[in-house]
Amino acid sequence: MVSANPVVSDTMSPVVVRPLRWRDIEAILELERNLFAPDAWSAETFRSELAQADTRYYIVVSDSAPILGYAGLRVVGTEGDIQTIAVDRSHWGQGLGSVLLSALLAEAAHRGCRKVFLEVRADNPRARRLYERFGFTPLGIRRSYYQRAGVDAVTMKLTDVGKWATTAGAGNG
Repeated sequence: MVSANPVVSDTMSPVVVRPLRWRDIEAILELERNLFAPDAWSAETFRSELAQADTRYYIVVSDSAPILGYAGLRVVGTEGDIQTIAVDRSHWGQGLGSVLLSALLAEAAHRGCRKVFLEVRADNPRARRLYERFGFTPLGIRRSYYQRAGVDAVTMKLTDVGKWATTAGAGNG
């Protein structure tokens, strides 16, 4: 349900949200390594995720050419799990994380999710604030979830997924 229509926030030029394609993997691997080393996903992990299209939903956000960010959702039954959200550091603070999260939540609502879960690094207050603005609430801590970095994860849950079926973000997801 991804729209190729431009999305604009108050602080950025028009961008497009579209499905992640196989040929995008190399481009997002650079972002993945820059943002998430040493816990970065491999090309094989992304290929495996894309191969599971019945339960997975991956998107990218870009302007005229470069991929500025990407995100993924896993859906099983009536529950969703945000797998990843990443935005190029040079574009932080421009609303792209909100654009990606809105699109994932709209897709979760479209697929009938009642709850959406996620794990976020305990040492990433910026991401935690984003999720809290969208209504996610903390559930607990997973110790050393990010094993290579030895960083804990905060687990979070959103129960009001249905509202995303009718929000402005739903047109992009």
